[in-house]
Amino acid sequence: MLGTIVNVAAIFVGSLIGGTIQKALPQKIQETLFIAMGLSAFFIGVNTVIKNMAVSQTPLLFIISLALGAVIGTLFNLEENFQKFTIKFGKNTLIKGLSTAILLFCIGTLSILGLIESALHYDHTFLFTNAMLDFIISIVLSATYGYGIMLSAFVLFIWQGSIYWGAMYLSHFLQGAVLTELSIIGGVLITASGLGILEIKNCKTLNLLPAFFISIIYFLFKLD
Repeated sequence: MLGTIVNVAAIFVGSLIGGTIQKALPQKIQETLFIAMGLSAFFIGVNTVIKNMAVSQTPLLFIISLALGAVIGTLFNLEENFQKFTIKFGKNTLIKGLSTAILLFCIGTLSILGLIESALHYDHTFLFTNAMLDFIISIVLSATYGYGIMLSAFVLFIWQGSIYWGAMYLSHFLQGAVLTELSIIGGVLITASGLGILEIKNCKTLNLLPAFFISIIYFLFKLD
């Protein structure tokens, strides 16, 4: 849980800093910080894909998983429904800010993939990287919406804690080829998130999340 604790602490401290300098952070600096985060996420994702593609035993699986996952996610309108949810509470600026924060902090693939790596291999690299990104994001968000953004840290702790212990329980399954394919899909979604932050292309990353489950289902049937 070390990576999660660091991640939560980064958001909490970042929110304190952002709330304190709320009126002193120029818009140009906020935009520059988002560009830096977008570039970081993009190249982390590309590196993850390349590294794991080199050892993949089923190089076409991630393409099939992403295609089927995109169809499922689009049919259920995951991206659109979440946007409607945030708009529903958009009259309250703090709730709108918290909704944005929870999406960025919890749904990001660095967070999910990092938890699996942390639970199975005690490798906290992704979570520490995610903590740095979340630290900057929390400063920018709290500079806009106030100290209340730190409440998202508690949501993150519950979310990541649940995934961490779930990964520990499924450690016998989340190994080798399974983890490789999940890492490839995660890398693609991290890259897509980077493109979104940079405002190059809105890839509707939420609609692609079911791709993870397609790969898991494939290996479950393969094991049987």
